[in-house]
Amino acid sequence: MNNFEFSLPTQVLFGKGQEENLPERLKPYGTKILMTYGGGSIKKNGLYDKLKNLLKDFEIFELGGIDPNPRVESVNEGARICRENGIDMILAVGGGSTIDCSKAIAAAAYYEGNAWDLVIGKGKITNALPLAVVLTIAATGSETDAAAVISNEKTNEKLLLGHPLLLPKVSVLNPENTFTVPAYQTAAGSSDMMSHVIEAYFDNIEAFVPDAISEGLLRAAIKYTPIAIKEPDNYEARAQLMWTSSLALNNLTETGKSFMWSCHYIEHELSAFYDITHGAGLAMITPKWMRYILSDKTVDKFCDYAANVWGFSRELDKFELANKGIDATEEFFKNIGMPMTLGEFGIDDSKFDVMAENAVKNGYLNMAYVPLTPSDVKEILKMCL
Repeated sequence: MNNFEFSLPTQVLFGKGQEENLPERLKPYGTKILMTYGGGSIKKNGLYDKLKNLLKDFEIFELGGIDPNPRVESVNEGARICRENGIDMILAVGGGSTIDCSKAIAAAAYYEGNAWDLVIGKGKITNALPLAVVLTIAATGSETDAAAVISNEKTNEKLLLGHPLLLPKVSVLNPENTFTVPAYQTAAGSSDMMSHVIEAYFDNIEAFVPDAISEGLLRAAIKYTPIAIKEPDNYEARAQLMWTSSLALNNLTETGKSFMWSCHYIEHELSAFYDITHGAGLAMITPKWMRYILSDKTVDKFCDYAANVWGFSRELDKFELANKGIDATEEFFKNIGMPMTLGEFGIDDSKFDVMAENAVKNGYLNMAYVPLTPSDVKEILKMCL
C-alpha cells in the first residue's frame, strides 16, 4: 500500500430524527443561513417546513431550483446572495447536485470574479463559508467529501472543483428523507455509488483492506437497491444504501491506492453535452469500460471482483470468471432500470471525437489503471451505441 493520510472531520448525524440536532450544531457558525435546494421535492414531502420550523431562530435566505449537473450560474447567484446579506453558513438540503453547488458557492462567496474561474484554476480558493448538509438521496457521497462537480453550458464543460475548505461541517443522514425518491433516481444513485467503489477497486496497488471494504459496499448496494426500489419506505434498505453512499466516496476505499477516474470522466463529457443523469450514464459506461480493459494484465483483478462480489466459483477459467462478473454487473444495472445504450438517451456519435479528447485531457486518463487515449475512449463510447 502507498502512504496515506485519512481524516473525516465531518460530523455525521445518522438516523431517524437527526434533523432536530441541527439548531445546536449550527449555532456556533452564526445566525444567517443560506438554504439551498433543488426542484422543490423537499416542499412536497414536508422536509422544507420541518427545517424552517426547527431553524426558526435563524435568519434564513434561500436559493432553490438548483439543477441536476449544477450550473455555474447558480453558483454565482448563491455567492451574490451570501455577499449581499452577510451569510454565515450554507445549509444544502438535497443530493449531490445541491451539495456540489453549495460547496462552490461557499468558496465563491469570497471571490469577486466569476465562480467558473475557481473551477478552471484561474482563481484560487482562499476561504469558504461553513457548509452543513441534510441529505435526501443516496448517490454521490458529496455529503462527506471535499469535492464538487460544476457544469458550464456555454462551454459544454463539466469539471471538478476540490479543496479541504469545502468539506461539510455537519451532515444529517436520515434515511426517512429518501423514502420519496423515485425508483429511477434510486437506481441511478446506487449506480453512482457502485461506480465510485469500482473505480477505486480496480487499481494496480496491492491493498487488501480497502478492497475488502469495497467488496462489502458493492454487495450491500446489490442487495438493498432492488428492495428500496420495490419498497420505497423500507427503512433498512434506505439506511444501508445511504451509508454505502457516504463510505463509497469519503476516501476510505481509496486509502493506499493511486487510481484515476476513468468512467467518471467519460460520463462527465456525456452529461456536459447532453445533460443526462450522472448515475445512469455511469451504469451504461462501466460494464463497457470493464470489457474494454479486460486483458492478461487485468484478469486476476476481475476474477477477484467476480468471485468476491458476485459469488462466482474460482474453479472457472480466468477469463470465463472475469466475464461472468462483467455480465452480472451489466445485468444488474439493466434490471434496476438503467439505460444500457446511448440510443436510449437519444445520443448519437456526432460528438465522440471532442468528448474523447476532453475526457483524456480533463481526467488524465493516460495515467489511469489501464491508460486510455482518445481513440480508446472513442471505442468505449462506440460500445455504448
